[in-house]
Amino acid sequence: MRMAELVAETGVPAPTIKYYLREGLLPAGERTSPNQVKYDQRHVRRIKLVRALVESGGLSIAAARDVLAKMDAPGHTEIESLGKVLYAMSAPRGTADAESAAAVDALLTRRGWKIRPNSPARDSLAETLSTLTKIGGNDFTALLDDYAKAAETLAKKEARLILDRGEVDAMAEGMVIGTVVADALLSALRRLALEAEAAERLEA
Repeated sequence: MRMAELVAETGVPAPTIKYYLREGLLPAGERTSPNQVKYDQRHVRRIKLVRALVESGGLSIAAARDVLAKMDAPGHTEIESLGKVLYAMSAPRGTADAESAAAVDALLTRRGWKIRPNSPARDSLAETLSTLTKIGGNDFTALLDDYAKAAETLAKKEARLILDRGEVDAMAEGMVIGTVVADALLSALRRLALEAEAAERLEA
């Protein structure tokens, strides 16, 4: 396909696509003549992934380029490529205390979750537990296993959706959507459910 067709299929303006090309976020197309370049479905998938990383994931162009470079590095398995994307979505601050980190490790053991020691989400959860302790939210900490069970139920279904996409770029795009956009979706639904439950109990 030509640039005009690529624009039509992705909904991304030509100047933006050319910017992605200049920044190394997209592979170069196949030059068929001095003034013509041909693109294919790989470019469509990669453009969607770039948009997911930058617009939904909030990554800088440099950070997105780094994630894509790691994904494209030879010798990576599918799980390693997806892991690069998932880990790029989290940025823990390193403020968790040892007790909170131990509580997270205990939870992972109870749930049987095999998580790498350097997982950003592992650190983020420990930081959140640490914050709850500092502000007197230990009653919410008591619900940790309930939160984990609900998250596990959703993760099983989300993982199936992501892996059913087939190609690595498509799966990575799904990982970004599941990590960022679905987080916002889940947060909104939880607040609505909490509002409805609180209102029902107060009215009763």
